[in-house]
Amino acid sequence: MSLPISRRTLLATALAPAAASLGVPRLALAQAADWPKGPVRLTVPFPAGGGVDNVARLLFQRVSEQIGQPVVIENQGGGGGTIASAALARAPADGHHLIFHSVSGAVVNAVTLKNLRYDPINDFAPVTLASRFPLVVVISPTVPAQNIEEFIALARANPGKYSYGSSGVGTSIHIAGELFNTLAGTQIQHVPYKGTVAVMPDLLAGRVHMLIDGVPPQLPHISAGRVRALAVTTTTRSEVLPKVPALNEVLPGYDIPFWTGVFAPARTPQPVLERIASEVRKATQHPEVARKLKETGTEGVGSSPAEFEAYWRKQLTVYDKIVKDANIKVES
Repeated sequence: MSLPISRRTLLATALAPAAASLGVPRLALAQAADWPKGPVRLTVPFPAGGGVDNVARLLFQRVSEQIGQPVVIENQGGGGGTIASAALARAPADGHHLIFHSVSGAVVNAVTLKNLRYDPINDFAPVTLASRFPLVVVISPTVPAQNIEEFIALARANPGKYSYGSSGVGTSIHIAGELFNTLAGTQIQHVPYKGTVAVMPDLLAGRVHMLIDGVPPQLPHISAGRVRALAVTTTTRSEVLPKVPALNEVLPGYDIPFWTGVFAPARTPQPVLERIASEVRKATQHPEVARKLKETGTEGVGSSPAEFEAYWRKQLTVYDKIVKDANIKVES
């Protein structure tokens, strides 16, 4: 997959010398100080009450207090986030129209779906990496393995016998499962469901054997002993699951966190992007916000636009390779 440098980046590079001579820094300060001029609309392309929606509301309630303007959160589901993305691509580029995406909408859709009604790379300006948390590999208590090493050995010795559930073909959970198979040398069969919640009854009964899911939704099941946590999918352990190893300790190179981030229409002025990122960063650092995030194993980030753009583009490359290597095909 070709991942071209965004038009915004090229334009900024080309005009940098002229901008300096024309005193654009003063203009930039004015633009940033002038935001917001009124209410900010934040689209969350997921149903209300879900994990992504909860993080968005927690952070932007604080942002609203900081900027002295309401942040109106609108849940616009459908199409795995593509409907909301298409709407944002056509929205005014004034910093008052934003989307709270996850890795699913901002990366997975870009590398798996064709014929989108928007350019998934060049129609958006990355604002800030808002939050990040690991996924966790859990298995049914019916599986005779007590740790990740035992489970990998069991799966290798019985190719095709074990299965893993996912939230659907081409989803981030499916991709995480296929990377597991590739790096572990296993043939755990993929069984798609309509969401990870739908996997749980079959997982608990042993009809499917493994699930890779977010730490927050799995914490109650892990604590109650209904599932066995084997590993988290980031390079470091989770603070809320300190005894559970990072998968990278057993499978070097495995690093699949779940993250959320804020995007704006591509033509949004850079000073405004920087101001929004700054406000989100301050929100993540607020003691009460940080405490609530930490309770669910979520890390508040609040990166700069440049940092988020670099991270986003690297994620596009990583996921594109996994999709191609696993020959994942999605009907768009």
